[in-house]
Amino acid sequence: MVKIQLRGPDAGELETPWATPIGSNQYRLENSPFYAYGVSWEDVVEAQLDDQNCLEFTRCVKKSGNRTVRAIADFSPTNSKAQDFLKELEKLRCSYEGMYSRLISINVPCGIDLNKVTDFLTGQDWIKWEYADPTYDEISN
Repeated sequence: MVKIQLRGPDAGELETPWATPIGSNQYRLENSPFYAYGVSWEDVVEAQLDDQNCLEFTRCVKKSGNRTVRAIADFSPTNSKAQDFLKELEKLRCSYEGMYSRLISINVPCGIDLNKVTDFLTGQDWIKWEYADPTYDEISN
């Protein structure tokens, strides 16, 4: 596997998820993004080597069907409310990855009703969440 550089909207937010090379400068993402918008776990992306010989994301080639939402709160293992929240995400058949026990990237698999997941998130007044893929603008149009 290799690392692909993805940037958030301000370009200062850099993340390097793992990806599997599948040929012709194309790679399948093996992690959910924490900062970038418009890509999700298992999407096929194109990346090119930059001036420092690092793979830099250039575009999404093929969507996997997965969608990404992100939430921020205290998700530490000692927070029982957070642990119940994560169990409920699993019941909704979502997976997640965490960063610094504050931020989680939630994968909503193809076939799972995104509105059901976002309704659940909206009902949690102790977290903040956002659409990442599709973005809020894409949902609104």
